[in-house]
Amino acid sequence: QVQLVESGGGLVQAGGSLRLSCAASGRAFRNYAMGWFRQAPGKEREFVAAIIWSGGSTDYADSVKGRFSISRDNAKNTVYLQMNSLKSEDTAVYYCAAEKYYSDYANPSAYDYWGQGTQVTVSS
Repeated sequence: QVQLVESGGGLVQAGGSLRLSCAASGRAFRNYAMGWFRQAPGKEREFVAAIIWSGGSTDYADSVKGRFSISRDNAKNTVYLQMNSLKSEDTAVYYCAAEKYYSDYANPSAYDYWGQGTQVTVSS
């Protein structure tokens, strides 16, 4: 069982930066691949970024490549999403999620555990 709690969301101007954190409970955190997803009003939940259990491999949605960076600290049971050069279209609720395997990292259905989400609002 893994419980996830996101933090770090807020209101930021376009071009600004935010760093999201996702704190996980349980010693099994280091065994899970982690992903970040987002959902804007009236839209489906979409993949943002994912990182393998060791941190040795990462993947990103095309819309955030070069602007966002995912990382993890297994000693702190935490995964991060550094978001730079934010745009108004990045406005959404951001969720972190955990999955046992890294084979289908962009598919929300592949994830076993989800956090409650944190709101990110980018003003233009």
